Amino acid sequence: MSLFPTGEDRVTVDEAVRRTRDADAPAVLLDVREQREWDAGHAPGAVYAPLSGLVAGVELPEAVRTRPLVVICRSGQRSQQAAELLAARGTRVVDVKGGMRAWAAAGYPVVDDHGNSGSIA
Repeated sequence: MSLFPTGEDRVTVDEAVRRTRDADAPAVLLDVREQREWDAGHAPGAVYAPLSGLVAGVELPEAVRTRPLVVICRSGQRSQQAAELLAARGTRVVDVKGGMRAWAAAGYPVVDDHGNSGSIA
């Protein structure tokens, strides 16, 4: 099975974890929420690139530019926008259904920048 099967554009949080969690994972979890949301709490190992910056033309962080991306936001709406934008730029990308709310509800950790327990803002 391919990392991103043809026609697949959304994944569950469990699938997002499977694709991004380990150091040798095939994809990167990209959080596109705004700074205050990121600061309150995010998935461990996620990379930050706010949707507002992507819309304004800011490039992805260099470390993830050539990697497949699993995009997440708070509820799944902004991540859909980001996924469409990034796909149009040629990126292999899917977004996470339910976003960070679903992530936390499934019992996956949410941390702040210091590794302490975080929250979903």
